[in-house]
Amino acid sequence: MSPSSVLKRTLFFLLFLFFATSCSGPAEEAPQEPTKIKVVKPEVKNPDTFVFEDYGTVRTLDPACAYDNVSHQRIMNIYEPLIAFDGSATDAFVPVLAEEVPTVENGGISDGGKTYTFKIRKGVTFHAGGTLSPEDVAYSLKRHMVVDQDGGPIWMLLEALVGETSTRTKGGTLKPGIFEKIDACVAVSGDTVVLTLPRPFPPLLALLAYANCGAILDKEWTIEHGGWDGTLETAAAHNNPAFGAEPLHHITNGTGAYTMLTWEPSKVFIFQRFDGYWGEEPALKTAVIRYNKEWSSRKLALQNGDADRVLVDTQYLSEVQAMKDVVIHAVPQLSVTAALFCRQVNPEANPNIGSGKLDGEGIPPDFFADPHVRKAFLHAFDRGTYAKDVWDDRVVMPTSPNASGMPYNIRVPIYDFDLEMAKEEMKQAWGGELWKKGFKMVITHNTGNAQREAAAHMLAENIMSLSPKFQIEVRNVDWKDYTVAYRKYRYPIFIIGWGADYPDPDNFMFTFMSSEGVYGKYMAYENEEVDRLCKEGRFEVDPEKRRVIYERLQNLWYEEAIGCMIYQKIDNFVYRSNIRGFVPHPMLDTAWEDLKRLSKSHTTQ
Repeated sequence: MSPSSVLKRTLFFLLFLFFATSCSGPAEEAPQEPTKIKVVKPEVKNPDTFVFEDYGTVRTLDPACAYDNVSHQRIMNIYEPLIAFDGSATDAFVPVLAEEVPTVENGGISDGGKTYTFKIRKGVTFHAGGTLSPEDVAYSLKRHMVVDQDGGPIWMLLEALVGETSTRTKGGTLKPGIFEKIDACVAVSGDTVVLTLPRPFPPLLALLAYANCGAILDKEWTIEHGGWDGTLETAAAHNNPAFGAEPLHHITNGTGAYTMLTWEPSKVFIFQRFDGYWGEEPALKTAVIRYNKEWSSRKLALQNGDADRVLVDTQYLSEVQAMKDVVIHAVPQLSVTAALFCRQVNPEANPNIGSGKLDGEGIPPDFFADPHVRKAFLHAFDRGTYAKDVWDDRVVMPTSPNASGMPYNIRVPIYDFDLEMAKEEMKQAWGGELWKKGFKMVITHNTGNAQREAAAHMLAENIMSLSPKFQIEVRNVDWKDYTVAYRKYRYPIFIIGWGADYPDPDNFMFTFMSSEGVYGKYMAYENEEVDRLCKEGRFEVDPEKRRVIYERLQNLWYEEAIGCMIYQKIDNFVYRSNIRGFVPHPMLDTAWEDLKRLSKSHTTQ
C-alpha cells in the first residue's frame, strides 16, 4: 500500500471515530398534554472559561528548546506558525502567518523542491504590540537554528535547511561555518521569506506546520529580552543554552489568539484571550490548565463540572463512560512509548545506579552495554498481560519504533515473555559476575503516568523474581525534571514516548536509533550501519529503496536489543458535553488542546 493510501485510510478512520463518538444522544420525548413541564437545565460553571486538568508539567516556553507535548501545547496556543494542518489531515495545510500555502502550482515551491517562498501576512500584531514583518519570520527560523539546544527540536529544521543534524560535532564543538550556512538558507525578499534547501526535503511543510521550530517570534522583543541579536558575531554565545536558562524560558510574546496570563510551575497555567488577534475572535475568554496528578480528584472535577476536560488514562475509561454529560473522543495516535536502555550512564552523584560498580550494591555506568542484560529485561516484559491489565486491550503493541499506520511498518520478531530465558541471559551477563554478585538500580517514570508506572513495576518485579540478589526500586519524577535528567544520562532506563513531528518513518527510526537522534543519543547507542541507513532513508525518493532501508532498520531494532517497545496508544479525549470544537488529529495527543477552536454552551445537553 502506498504511503498516501495509508494516510487516507488512517484519516478516514479518524473522521469516522470523530463523528461516531461526538454525536449527542436522542432528545427526551416531550411531555403529553395537558400537563406541561418546563425543564430548566443547570447553568454551566464559568461559561467563558475552559478548565482542563492533567498531570503534565511545562519544561520551557522557549520554542527553540521545548520538545515535549505539554510545553508544545502552551507554546502553540500563544505563538503561531506560517502554516498549519488542515483539520485532521497530515498531508494538507492551511495558511496561518503565511498568506497561502506554497505549492508548485502557485510558484511557492520551485527548483525541484529546493526553494520554498512564503508570502507573509500583513496586519498581524504581537501580544506586546509589535507588528509582524518578513524580517521577524526570517529571524525566528534563524534564531531557532542558532540556539539548537541539546536534545531539542531544532535538528529537524537544521537537517532540512542546512543539511546538518546539529550545529555541533559529537564532541560538542561548533561545526566550522555552521552559522554562515544558517544565515544563507533563509532570506527576505520584499514581502516574502525564501527558504533555500541543500536538497529536497519532502516533509518540510508538515514540519513547519506542527513543530515548535515553526513558531514565529518578534525580533525586536526577543533581542530586548536577551535573545540572539541576529548577527553572526554573537551566534556562538547563544548556542546550546543550559536547561532552564533559555532567554524565553518563562516569558512569551506571540501572535496567537491567547496570551499567557499566569504560569505557576507544577500548579496552574492560565491563558487569556488576546483582544488584538488578527483572526476570528475565539469564543472563550480564559483557559485554565491545572496540574492534578490524582485520578480520583480529576474524576470528581469532571463529574461536578469544575473541569471541562480531564486527562483520563485508559485504565480509568470505564469510570467515565457512563458518566452523565460527558463525551469521549477516541483518537489513534502516531505515537509510541518505550523503555530505553542507556549504555553509558553519567555516574556523578547518581542515586539511580547505587555504588556505580558491579559489587551487589549498584550497577556500573555501562551496565546495559552488555547485550545479555538488555535481552534479559526484554524477556521480562509480559506484553500480553500488560495490554490486558493496563489497557484493557485498547492499545496497539508495537514491535519497533516505526508506529503502526506509518509507511513501511512491518511486524518484526520480539523477545517473548520468558523468565527462564531471562534468567539464562542474566547468568551470561558480565562474564557470569552479575549472577554471582547481584545488583541494585532505579527505574524511573514521570509522575502521574499510570501506564509507564505499570511498565516500570512489571520490569522491576519480573527481574527481581529471577534472583534475591537483584534489587530494583521504582521512582516517579515530575515531567519537567524527567526531560532534563534523561538528557544528562542520569537514568539507566528511561521510559518515554514519541509522537510524530511529521508523518514519516524517518521521524521515528532516526529518533530512536541514530546516534544523533533525540533518544538514540541519550541511550549512548552507536551503530555505523544504523547511522548510514537513517541518513539514506531520509533523503531517498524511490519508495521501494526506502522500503528496504526501513525494513532493515526495524529488524535491527530487534537484533540489537536496543529497547523495549511498550505501547502505541489510542488516546481518549474526555470533555463535558457542552464543549464544542474538538478536532481529532493522529499527531496531537491528550496534552493538546487548540483553544481557539473551542466554544462552551451555557447549559449542559
